[in-house]
This record gives sequence, structure tokens and C-alpha cells, in this order.
Amino acid sequence: MKLLKLIFFTLFNISLILAQKVNDEIVEDSLSRISLEEVLLIGIRAKEDVPVTFTNISKKEIAPRNLGQDIPILLNYLPGVVTTSDAGAGIGYTGIRVRGTDATRVNVTINGIPYNDAESQGTFWVNLPDFASSVETIQLQRGVGTSTNGSAAFGASLNLETDAIQKKAFTSLASSFGSFNTFKNTLKFSTGILNDHFTFSGRLSQINSDGYVDRASSNLDAYYLQATFKDENTLIKALVFGGQEITYQSWYGLDPITLVSDRTYNPAGEIYDHNGIRTSFYDNQVDNYSQQHYQFHWNEKLSLKWNFSLGLNYTNGSGFYEEYNDLWYNQNISFGGNTSFDYLNLTPFKIGDNLISDSENITQKWLDNDYYVLTLGFNYQNAKTTFNIGGLLSNYFGDHFGRLIWGQTLGSISPKHLFYENQGTKNERSLFTKVNQSITNSLSGFADLQIRSIDYRVSGLVAGPSSFSVDDNFLFFNPKFGLTYNLSPFQRLYLSYAKAQREPNRTDYENGNPKPEKLDDFEFGWRVKNSKIEAQANLYWMEYRDQLVLTGALDEVGAPIRQNVGKSRRLGIELDVKMELHSSWIWHPNLSFSSNQNLDFFFERDGILKNLGKTKLAYSPNLVAASAILFVPSARFQVGFLTKYVGEQYMGNIDSEKSILSSYLVNDLNLVYSWLPKKWINEIQWSLLINNIFDRKYESNGYFYTYDDTWTSPGDIVTIEGAGYYPQAGINFITGLKIKF
Repeated sequence: MKLLKLIFFTLFNISLILAQKVNDEIVEDSLSRISLEEVLLIGIRAKEDVPVTFTNISKKEIAPRNLGQDIPILLNYLPGVVTTSDAGAGIGYTGIRVRGTDATRVNVTINGIPYNDAESQGTFWVNLPDFASSVETIQLQRGVGTSTNGSAAFGASLNLETDAIQKKAFTSLASSFGSFNTFKNTLKFSTGILNDHFTFSGRLSQINSDGYVDRASSNLDAYYLQATFKDENTLIKALVFGGQEITYQSWYGLDPITLVSDRTYNPAGEIYDHNGIRTSFYDNQVDNYSQQHYQFHWNEKLSLKWNFSLGLNYTNGSGFYEEYNDLWYNQNISFGGNTSFDYLNLTPFKIGDNLISDSENITQKWLDNDYYVLTLGFNYQNAKTTFNIGGLLSNYFGDHFGRLIWGQTLGSISPKHLFYENQGTKNERSLFTKVNQSITNSLSGFADLQIRSIDYRVSGLVAGPSSFSVDDNFLFFNPKFGLTYNLSPFQRLYLSYAKAQREPNRTDYENGNPKPEKLDDFEFGWRVKNSKIEAQANLYWMEYRDQLVLTGALDEVGAPIRQNVGKSRRLGIELDVKMELHSSWIWHPNLSFSSNQNLDFFFERDGILKNLGKTKLAYSPNLVAASAILFVPSARFQVGFLTKYVGEQYMGNIDSEKSILSSYLVNDLNLVYSWLPKKWINEIQWSLLINNIFDRKYESNGYFYTYDDTWTSPGDIVTIEGAGYYPQAGINFITGLKIKF
């Protein structure tokens, strides 16, 4: 804590000295300075005078490491962020946690359109391969943040703005290759502005990787097409983008013994003989999914002070994961029942005197969904007042079903036998209004009021088969208030309170009768920005009621299982600094130190319900830190040394030693060099990224489970604990060349 105080006050004093070099002046934003591109997001993005905690990331900052890894991995060095990779190398299924909260509570929007899946509330970046190559800017708001579209943010909100209009025509080719047979190819183009108004641009991408984990392959294809019309007061964008992913399953993790003996082993697709000897792996144990997005945006300047935005979206997703269900494994190891006729919704039959009621089989579990969204925004701004009104209407339909495509001994069944099917629908309506008002020359007040209405229904059979139905509706009122005080033209203090409430997701309903969760978030921060330093320090206090915390357990497709807890709390401090040490040296460190606790946790151990009192919240390290040291001797050459530290964390909520995920420190090296030929090639850029340069063996994610053993000692109940881990790659590299014409 003394170190934190020293860092805080050192940065504060440095900023005071630097700020004194500039004459005091009040910088007033005016609508005349707001581009039509910004109109699209002005209602949901935060600015410097808004009392929330946020970080902005530009395309230029992402570019040196944009060699094929997913967006969560590219954001790994932001404050309070912890990232994960099932395949171990950042390609395929990846995840992000912010302030200890999982991705289902991180609100994600693309051009103001919600990207979180309506039912699971997760974000699956594998469905949008190489999307970072079509992103202009990103804003990560930590905490509740300001009101946005879609499900409420409980740890953060991540807002992505896609490519801005390119004034000049260009074509670029980018190729990279690296460890684990990783290859990425990207073609981008733009016509530039045609007839003073029109632009067409696009991207085609392909990424292939074997993954660090055995057979954790990724075969990814993506596209992005954009047409725009722009005049003095109007900007219209039509976008079509999407992707196709085929990834070999790698969400099973490893037990502690296998982690030591064979850390790249992947148990997915194991095939055993009747003696329990593993003979091979099923080749097509894959996740196969495609997703298409269609967006239309109309941004209009109505006057100098008023502007308007309209967004329309249709998203279609369709695909399955295929699984070989081994008879011996099910009957002797997992006891999952996936080979039983009951599970497959089949009728047992006899062959002679033998009753056949089990069979090895191959199943496909499908999801086919459609998502429609309408967003509206009206914005007003003058020298003292900013006023925003935003609204959303959305409708989601998801068809979930399972097909039996092969079995060893099934009897007489129809082709592609349907062994379960259910439909989920979700309708959402939301409205927010925001006001940022100058009270004095130095003080401004902020108010943000949001109403969300959700109707969620599910009916049908789930795998088992068993009946599953949901008929729930919610009405949430989420107010937010704050103050910003200008200490000088380049320093601000802010204080805010925000309330968030959100509905459970589909997995929560499948595992019980969940309650909606509630959060009161208090933020106090300080920002400084001038020619030498950008810094932000903030304190946060997040008080939860009925938080749906991660238990550490996973369902059969690797989705985390959550449960409501009574009261819980996150309390922390975050420091984020970017300073120029020398004309060629830039240092960008950040530090997040927190306390994350269940305040009154109950757990049933050995058949007895016990009050454990205060326990650590799962997947919530007390210390997360990062550093980027950049050496930029010229505009054409850059060297970056990147460091990430994640402290020890528990994967469950009962403070069990078996649930500990060890701390880790990882360092990356990033080099970029550019040539500027004088002829028909505009630029050639070479990039090299060496990940985990000191070859650290570590695990960034895992799972923890408990179950009651009632068989070993009849009459006794003994609670058994177990854990699994997702190993990450040792030293590995990706290098690439980009040519722009």
C-alpha cells in the first residue's frame, strides 16, 4: 500500500509541474468540431468531462501486434484486464475478464449495436476472425460506465467503432506466419471518395493455426464490406461482415497430474476399446459456426447543436459442435449418460435375449439464431450543456436442437434423428437520457437515467432429454450521477455513482432458479493530460446484491456455471500512465490492486451447510499489472517490451487450496519497421511479435468443481474437490509483412 501511495503522489506532483507550463484556458467542445463519424457513438461513448473510468485505444496502437490473435488478446495490457485462450496461443476461443468479472458481464457493442449473444450474454470473437483489422477505435469503460445498448455492464463495457472513411484509394496485402503452423492473410481495399460523396471498402481474411494444445486447430475465414455516402450534414453507412469458424474442441482443460506430465494433451475426442485402452481420437470433434452481420447507420447533423443517429441490424448465426460419445468412457469415467438411449430419446430394443439400451454415437448440437436491432439517438450540445437520448428495440430467436448422426447399435431410427429441440425468444426495449451540464467554469454535473425492459421465454426439450421452460420478464431502472471538477485545463477530478441491474443468462436458468443481480458502483478518479504525460488514477467500490458469481464449474460445452450469492464487494485502485521519458522513449504502465469478497458465503460440505463468512470471489486476482516500454528512434522503427503480471486467484468461492490458480509474469517483445518506397508501393511494414519471451510455463484459466461422494462409505457424505487448467504456450512468435499500394 505504501508503494501505491508513492506512485499516486509522484504522478500527481509531476502533473502539477507540467500543467503550470500552460496558460489556463477553458476548452469548450462544440458540435462544429464533432465529425459525422463521431455522431454514431456520441450517445454511448464517454469523453474526458464525463465522470466514468475509461481507456481509448486507436487502430494505430493495435496495429503493431495485429498479426492474427483475437481482440481480447490485443487488449491484454489494459488496466484490470485478464485474458484467456483455450488453444493456448490467442487464436480460436479466447476470453476477457475485467475487474474479475467474466465476459458475460462485459457489454460489447459494434457501432452501437450489441454484440453479446442475447441468451448466453457471452461474446465469441472466434466468430469474427481478424476483426481488429476493421476497427478504427475502441473504448473500454471499467465499472458500470455510462448507459449503452444491450445488457448492463457489470465489469466493463467495450465499444468498437469500425473503419472510418478513407479519403484516398488503396489496396493492402498483409500476411503473417508463426509458431504452431499459424498463417494469416488479409486483403483490404478502399476506392477512396468517389464523386465527392461515395466510398466502398472491404476486407477478406483467412487465419489457420494448429494451436499450442494438441489438435486445438482453428480454420477461420472472415469478410467485411462497407459502402458509405457522405455530404456536409449526412453520413450513411451500410455494412456486411461476418465469419466462418471451424475449431477443434479444446475447452476440456487438464487435471493437475496430466498438466505436469503432458501439458499440451487434449482429451477431446478420445476413443477407447472395451478394455479401457485409448485407441485413437475422433477427427471431427469440432465447433463449426458461421455468423453474418448486416448493419445500416444514418447519422445526420440537424443543426449546429442537434444531431441524430439511426442504426439497424440483422445478425444470423448457425452452426453446431460435433462430439464422439464413447461408451466405455461414459460408463466408467464421466457417468455423463451421453451414450444411453434415454439421453438420445430412443427406445431400447432386443437382439436375442440382450436388451440394447446404450450405444457409442456421434451427435451434433445445433444453434440457429436471428437477432434484429433498432437503435435511435438524439444529441444536443452547446458550450455548457450536452444532452443525449438513446433507445433500443431488439428481438432474438434461437433454435436449439440436437441431431444423432451415427451410432454403433441404434436399431431402427430416422436419418438425423432429433433427440431434443427447444426455442428461446428474447425481446428488449430500453431508453436512456444523459445530461452533462456546466455548473461553473470548473464544475460540471452528469446525470444518466436508463430503463430496460426484457421478456425472455424458452420452451421445449434440452439434451437429456428433459423439459425446459422459462417465462420471465424484467423492468430495470439504472440511474447514474456524477461530478467533474477541472483543477486546471489539463487536470480533472471526478466522482460518480451508478446502479446496474441485469437479467440471468440461459445457462443460469438451466442450472436453477436464478435471480437478477444488482450493483451499486462508486468511482472517484483523477485525470491529467498534456504534452508529456497522460495519467489516470481511480478508486472504485462495487457493492453487489445477488451477484451471479462464477463457481469454477463448467457445463459440458465449457460454459461457466454461476450462482447467486447474497452480498459481495469489489474494492480497488487503478493507475494508468503514459509518459514520455525521452524523445525516443515512452513508458506505459498500469496497476490494478483490489479486494474482491463474498461477504456471507454458504457452502454445503460433507452434507452440512456451513457459513464460511467472507471468502475470495472466484477469478478475481488482487493484483493485475502491465507495462509497455516503447523505443521509437524514428517514425519508421519501433521496439516494444511488454510485461503482464496477474496475481494468484481462486477458481472457486470457498478459499480451497485446490482451487488456486498461480500467479504469472509474462513478457513479450514487439518490433515494427516500415519502408516508404518512392514508386508504386506506398508502404511496406514488417512486424515481429515474440510472445512469452522467457518461456514461462503458466495457466491463465482453469476450472474447479466439487461433488458429494456417497458410494465409498455408505451412510457418509464426503465432499470431493477437483480442478483443471488451461496451459498457455511457452515462447512463440508471429511475424508478418504488410504492403500498401
